[in-house]
Amino acid sequence: MTSMRGSRQLKMVVYFLTTGLHLLTLPRGSVAEIPNKPSGTVTDLSSTKSAPGDHQIFPDAVKPDLPVFAMNYPRIQVPFEITLWVLLASFARIGFHIYHKVPFWVPEPCLLISIGLMLGAIMHAVHEEPPAMLSYDLFFLYILPPMVLDSGYFMPTRPFFENIGTVLWFAVVGTLWNSIGVGMSLYGVCQIGALEVQDINLQENLLFASIISAVDPVAVLSVFEDVSVNEQLYIVVFGESLFSDAVTVVLYNMFTFVAEMPEVEPVNLFLGVAKFFVVDLGGLAFGLVFGFVASFTTRFTSKVREIEPLFIFMYSYLAYLVAELFNISSIMAIVTCALTMKYYVEENVTQRSCTTIRHVVKMLSSISETLIFFFLGVVTITTEHEWNWGYILFTLLFAFLWRGLGILVLTQIINPFRTIPFNFKDQFMLGYSGLRGAVAFALVFTLPDHIGRNKPFVSTTICLILFTVFIQGISIRPLMEFINVRRTNRNLDTINVEVHSRLMEHAIAGIEDICGQWGHYYWKDKFMKFDNQFLRHILIKDNRAESSIVALYKKLELQSAMEILDIVSGDTSTAPSVISLCIPVFLCFWLITSIVSKTCGSLYLIIWLVLRIPWQNSACRVSIWCLFHYGHFESKGFFSNNQRQELYSKVFINTGLK
Repeated sequence: MTSMRGSRQLKMVVYFLTTGLHLLTLPRGSVAEIPNKPSGTVTDLSSTKSAPGDHQIFPDAVKPDLPVFAMNYPRIQVPFEITLWVLLASFARIGFHIYHKVPFWVPEPCLLISIGLMLGAIMHAVHEEPPAMLSYDLFFLYILPPMVLDSGYFMPTRPFFENIGTVLWFAVVGTLWNSIGVGMSLYGVCQIGALEVQDINLQENLLFASIISAVDPVAVLSVFEDVSVNEQLYIVVFGESLFSDAVTVVLYNMFTFVAEMPEVEPVNLFLGVAKFFVVDLGGLAFGLVFGFVASFTTRFTSKVREIEPLFIFMYSYLAYLVAELFNISSIMAIVTCALTMKYYVEENVTQRSCTTIRHVVKMLSSISETLIFFFLGVVTITTEHEWNWGYILFTLLFAFLWRGLGILVLTQIINPFRTIPFNFKDQFMLGYSGLRGAVAFALVFTLPDHIGRNKPFVSTTICLILFTVFIQGISIRPLMEFINVRRTNRNLDTINVEVHSRLMEHAIAGIEDICGQWGHYYWKDKFMKFDNQFLRHILIKDNRAESSIVALYKKLELQSAMEILDIVSGDTSTAPSVISLCIPVFLCFWLITSIVSKTCGSLYLIIWLVLRIPWQNSACRVSIWCLFHYGHFESKGFFSNNQRQELYSKVFINTGLK
């Protein structure tokens, strides 16, 4: 048998060699005879690809025609589906806000998650594959930066720095408290044999606890803005949510590394503490450097105004990427960069560029949050989960318990150092505002595969997010009304109030300096002096000394106009109001005043408004109101031509008039 098999293989080799040599010796285009194949069990091979000269050999062969219409869906599948997801979410938000009573009681994340759940149910019913999985790099390099940039850029600067100690106290110490407390408690529960989670060790429980310690009170903050909650409570909740994300990511990376270690040595604990401070302080330094560079760059953009917004986005994103490159806190870097740029850059760029920056930042952040919440709803239905209800219930219990205890303990420690201490109602709202959201879901969903039991972590985190967003997010407004939380005054401060407030701040700073006590006002006064003497001369173009009272007046006038615009922006009534009926009278009076005072600029603007604007429109009434105020001081010589043009452009841009 062996000799017969060898002879057959030899015949096959000889056959293919002779055939190949025969074909190589033929001229191009000639017909060849193939030698007879040797006998045996050799399979006939036919070519499936024609040679270039086959149309001469086979003249009757069918030639392919030029396609008139063709589809290549795989080439555009990813951007096409992302665009459809974003469009669907945008349509959902439009429909959500058409009926104004729904967003009053139901937060927007609830809507997005609900639509994701419905889409996931439809996809599961038709056996459709779920969308592309969320990866670690996709979230941290593309989705998270716009969300953090939005929070940092729109953070109220003055209240934040007045409460920065309290914010960092709750963000850093509070997150560590929750992570260690919940992790140790869950490890104790894992020793119960009935739950069947004995294989989850202490390191993995601490990793999971650090993930669910990231708070994301988007729904709560929108309610706080609607009801005008007191400024201290708002900024502490806002700042804690932002900086707790930075702390959570640092703990996540540390515990992920520790989870791979078979045994944790004491020296690793000290290295972990050192790494924690190095990572956070390093992110702070990177953010300051890139913020200063961005501010200095915008000094020279007066001839190319169209690229001013580009520098803001590129420098902030570059700060984030460089921090990731050196394994530093990228969240801390981009937040610090945003705060620095907002303080200096907006004085170098035009008002139109500022408006563009704000709208684009809000748009990118909204898209990122929408995709995360949509994906959460879809994944809840379409992905296989491991539902361990005992572990889930204990996680919910420990998350609320350690959050409440942490707020009570940390508040008792920080209250003696605060000018306005937190009362029990404020403490309750601080504890109840600990919603979980996009960051916690993305972190748990991108857990590495070497973590032994990551499926229970994903299902438990989804349950925690759904419970906090739907139950706590919907009930936060009735609870605030019921317990009557301290509110803030919605009325804008007058010049008299602002002047006396600044007078008191300088007086307190002087008293602190005399007493040798370095308090908040002392350091603020020192920074303002250093800023005016050095930083502003380097970073700001045309840094001229301006009268404080005039600058304050312009600021308050613009704030007042924007406040009125926000109030009347929802007015869709077409019936003429008292103000609209009185507009012709005001116009006649102002035209006479303009002619008498020879303020031709106001005259031309009023004539343009008469010819172009529908008077029943609320935004138009606000525009006229602004022009009345600005024109009044223009007639008295308060503003130069450049300042007047800048004020007019502010009014037109912010009211949508062009």
